[in-house]
Amino acid sequence: MQLEVLTKLNAARRSRRAAVVVTDLASDDTRVILEGEAASGPLDEEIARTFRSGKAGTVEVEGRSLFLNVHLPPPRIVVIGAVHISQALARLAPVAGYDLTIIDPRTAFATEERFKGVELIADWPEDVLKDRPLDAYTALAAVTHDPKIDDFPLSEALRVGCFYVGALGSRKTHAKRVERLKEMGRDDNEIGRIAAPIGLDIGAASPAEIALATLAQIVQAFRRRDLVTAG
Repeated sequence: MQLEVLTKLNAARRSRRAAVVVTDLASDDTRVILEGEAASGPLDEEIARTFRSGKAGTVEVEGRSLFLNVHLPPPRIVVIGAVHISQALARLAPVAGYDLTIIDPRTAFATEERFKGVELIADWPEDVLKDRPLDAYTALAAVTHDPKIDDFPLSEALRVGCFYVGALGSRKTHAKRVERLKEMGRDDNEIGRIAAPIGLDIGAASPAEIALATLAQIVQAFRRRDLVTAG
């Protein structure tokens, strides 16, 4: 692999940014295209499909055979709230290939006994996210029912463009949440991205079923996500 290509890929990994290595199979010419960068005409469509699928493959573009090798940041889930739903979600997420972190400042809930083997941070989200920022390859699920804990990470997830933002609560609860988020500077388009009530509508009732519905919605959002646009 060319040093220039490797250097650009390593920089993309460090910044958790997706990249596709495009190799012309006839000439062996290779280049790296980062998510958000323009390619050229028909190649743009093929690269967009590759980013969404996460699968490498050969494509024919304008008479050329090109191999597209995609490098995606590992998708992850950040859960705000060490509750029963979080316990179930922590068991399900690895099966679908997602790393998961739980953040909750309430030390009575955020205990190692309740979350063995899970990355658990017993601190306020606004403090944690300073050093571990959210990004476009993060799903944020807020499930505490406590605005003092949920609102900041929800606002931050919308600001940075997390591919999924979900929040537990009734429509009445969400209506009050909307007003608070507007006061925090979020607009209607951003707030409209929140999945509330959280999870696909499968009639979930138990914490495990809600966790399953939430994970399914996260996978759906990741596979159908809008790609990051160049800015």
